[in-house]
Amino acid sequence: MHFFLCLCVLFCVGSTGGWILELVFRRFFSSKKWINPGFLVGPYLPLYGFGVMILFLLSYCVQFNTWFNIPDWANDIIVIVIMGIVMTIIEYIAGIIFIKGMGIKLWDYSNRKWNIQGIICPLFSFFWTLIAAGFHFFLTPLFTRLLAWFENASTLYAIVPFILGLFYGVLLVDFCYSLKITTRIKQFAKEHKIIVRYEELKQTIREKQIKAKQKFSFILPFKSDISLSEHLTNYFNKKKEEFNNSVRKKK
Repeated sequence: MHFFLCLCVLFCVGSTGGWILELVFRRFFSSKKWINPGFLVGPYLPLYGFGVMILFLLSYCVQFNTWFNIPDWANDIIVIVIMGIVMTIIEYIAGIIFIKGMGIKLWDYSNRKWNIQGIICPLFSFFWTLIAAGFHFFLTPLFTRLLAWFENASTLYAIVPFILGLFYGVLLVDFCYSLKITTRIKQFAKEHKIIVRYEELKQTIREKQIKAKQKFSFILPFKSDISLSEHLTNYFNKKKEEFNNSVRKKK
């Protein structure tokens, strides 16, 4: 029971921390703007939540130095490499689910060297491995102490479940709301036989609202005086025009 609660807390921490990380990355390194990352509207990314849970399980449970009598440093290297590979696999699976199942591309590495379907690439696999190393050496001991605190805290069953209940309740409502939007995008993508790049769609809506002198919502980027169908049509026409321009330049 204590271990399960610890994993639930890890999901919360990972989801929120990942959202902050992606927010900062988009602002200063990729889009150069404050863009709410992910397909949910709240400050959390479930991909990171699941990732942190799995990283903790690997770092906490996998002990090659005990099983095969190898040095601790060798165990650390093997575990960190496995963690980096597993995170890359999780990223690929999540990307494929959204592309094949929803017609949506949440991120795009197409401009990175040696990328696979624009979903994963060596550069970000390297970043995942660095994050895994930091997690293994710094966060795993911290979360291990958190697990020990769970086992000894007398107020555990009064406070922690209540906080977790609030978090997951809000997350469920957010998921249902966001699923309605992504379902409409999926239908549009299927009808027009395209893959909708989620961040580009958000940016297209933002540009349209700025041009019309309307207020842009950071938390609810799809909230607009214009219907989502019209925004999707604008997005489709914009991508079509960009494609035609690129073809003309090649000629």
